Amino acid sequence: MYSFKNDYSEGAHERILNALVESNFEQTDGYGEDYHTERAVQILKDKIDNQNVDIHLLVGGTQVNLTAISAFLRPHQAAIGADTSHINCHETGAIEATGHKVITMKTDDGKLTPSLIQKVVDAHQDEHMVQPKLVYISDSTELGTLYTKAELTDLHNCCKKNKLLLYLDGARLGAALTAEKNDLTLADIAKLVDAFYIGGTKNGALFGEALVICKDELKEDFRYFIKQKGGLLAKGRLLGIQFEELFKDDLYFELAKYANNLAIILKNALIEKGYKFLCESYTNQQFPILPNEVVKKISEKYSFNVERVIDENNTVIRLVTSWATSKEKVLEFVEELNL
Repeated sequence: MYSFKNDYSEGAHERILNALVESNFEQTDGYGEDYHTERAVQILKDKIDNQNVDIHLLVGGTQVNLTAISAFLRPHQAAIGADTSHINCHETGAIEATGHKVITMKTDDGKLTPSLIQKVVDAHQDEHMVQPKLVYISDSTELGTLYTKAELTDLHNCCKKNKLLLYLDGARLGAALTAEKNDLTLADIAKLVDAFYIGGTKNGALFGEALVICKDELKEDFRYFIKQKGGLLAKGRLLGIQFEELFKDDLYFELAKYANNLAIILKNALIEKGYKFLCESYTNQQFPILPNEVVKKISEKYSFNVERVIDENNTVIRLVTSWATSKEKVLEFVEELNL
């Protein structure tokens, strides 16, 4: 049974494992104050082309989201997200558990628009309701879709107009930045959002995400928030070493592009068979709509997640490729479709 369930089934790229082994007996300061982390942070600042950002390395995406969003918001304030957003669907109410409501808007493609955000703002006008303050987006989204530079600019302007913070979840940012239709860069994102994170867990790292805080007002005392939420890792160098390896050259982008390319092979094969998709994705997540008999057939050899039931005869499944997915297994899957 070969898995297309997610992009974190495997361990880590061998370069990361080798670097961790080679540094095993080094003595370094803890809690991210080691020279590996310092070097990784500087490399990231150079890649982002902004020396003024603050960068913090944390273990996982949910931990980053709850730590950052709860730190950025006052007690009466809320976050706005798509109904498919990770903070709404897959974080066990982590944001709500910190005391902040998540206001969701229904979308067809997992992307927020200025008009959707404005509807929320217009509907919350006095102190008898929570105050919308932060807009949460993902790139790539939970449905594999992308924000263009024009779309992100429009969101930036909408947030600025309404005095909202714009926060981007980058769990799969590597997939987004290396996708065929992408026109954003790390530097663009840093100019257009108030904070974002660069995901390592789903792109070759054992674990780890790099939170980038761009807005000066959000930077103060942030390490206190990390510590209070249990995220200040004593052996912080384990995070630093991984981001050092991923970004000292183009490894991060090479791994993401590889995953995307394999997903496009799957996509093209499904298109050739006449199958439709839930939405247009150019990234490592694909959501084909398949007859139930086809779903049953391929489930005998492959594991994947069911996204939703369309009707009594058709189901949307999610196929995910990773930096470590076997091209041979992808081609075997394609052959299964032809049998």
